[in-house]
Amino acid sequence: MFLSLEMEEKKKAFSIKHWAEGDRPREKLLHKGKTALSDAELIAILIGSGNREESAVELSKRILLTAENSLNELGKFSVKQLMKFKGIGEAKAISIVAALELGRRRRGEEALQRKQITSSDSVFEVMQPILGDLNHEEFWIIYLNNSNKILQKIQLSKGGITGTLVDIRLAFKNALEIGATSIILAHNHPSGTLVPSTADKQLTQKLKIAGESLDIKVLDHLIVTQKSYFSFANEGLLS
Repeated sequence: MFLSLEMEEKKKAFSIKHWAEGDRPREKLLHKGKTALSDAELIAILIGSGNREESAVELSKRILLTAENSLNELGKFSVKQLMKFKGIGEAKAISIVAALELGRRRRGEEALQRKQITSSDSVFEVMQPILGDLNHEEFWIIYLNNSNKILQKIQLSKGGITGTLVDIRLAFKNALEIGATSIILAHNHPSGTLVPSTADKQLTQKLKIAGESLDIKVLDHLIVTQKSYFSFANEGLLS
């Protein structure tokens, strides 16, 4: 009986509803605003409860620690990976994945509001939310008008960890249909390396030559990783 009471008291101690009101994530958000909460506290609101040994906040801290305390890294976790943590069932894992995906899409929308491309940095701002966290390779094209404003951006192909195939004819068919006068190429390297491969260089040249015959200029080709990028134009590889 005493053991049962002790376990019940321990369970209460880990339950957020028994914390001081000022320490509860939901109440803290209401009274102090969303910016007052740590990443772990925000995740704790999503999952609602922890397990018998940890509060929701402590569990969230442990999950973040596994992701190197990086929301970008956590955004790469799958539902199955999250479910490996004691106290995280399918519903909680889905909530975390959905919340981080919404954040990623919001970043993408904010980048697009800029509309006009002025430098390789601005291309990175548009494409990093799309390509930066992927564990497979994708090739995208940004179509621009004569003021370097974005008309459209599309995924041209999707591949594996080490490469992807690109249909050059389709790339310029889309450009002609929407009246683009220039394009920017972008793909990611899941390995994190920023060194262009021989295939990257050959493909860039093929697209550049094909564009010249249609009077559609290839302005740049970016290799995107989570934190940085490589620009063909900046490195003089488009001359």
